[in-house]
Amino acid sequence: MEPQKIYFEDDGKIPNNTLPLLLYKNAFEARGEAGAAWLEQRFSKNNWTNSWRNGVFDYHHYHSNTHEVLGVYSGKARLQLGGESGQKMEVSAGDVIVIPAGVGHKNLGSENFQIVGAYPNGKKQDMNYGKEGERPQADKNIVAVPVPQTDPLFGKEEGVPKIWKDR
Repeated sequence: MEPQKIYFEDDGKIPNNTLPLLLYKNAFEARGEAGAAWLEQRFSKNNWTNSWRNGVFDYHHYHSNTHEVLGVYSGKARLQLGGESGQKMEVSAGDVIVIPAGVGHKNLGSENFQIVGAYPNGKKQDMNYGKEGERPQADKNIVAVPVPQTDPLFGKEEGVPKIWKDR
């Protein structure tokens, strides 16, 4: 399965990343509780851990110290990715989004939207909001985040390690 690759420019507030966001559309079939459990097991098997279940905040935020995966197991949402000048995108149950460190994300509206989130090597994420004073430390953090050795869905053979290898 080949993901969509979406690139975002630094908008002055949200730094984004030179790595593309990866969107796997209809990546899995299970829904509801079964879908959430499947995502947690698959992410964990591929060393994307420290998982949680919830939604996406309704304000711009990003993580400067880790990448993040979001697996949609219920409903749908309209997300804004990459900050105010980024891209608005519809996601729905079955989709998986791999967000590089520094890429902004915000929920613009949703219906029964539930996700499982996780991080490579179980890294605890920081929270940044595009506010004055976050940078240049956030920029230093983003550049220091390594490319994961595994893709949250496909492990070592496909996805993240191959697509992001030429950082």
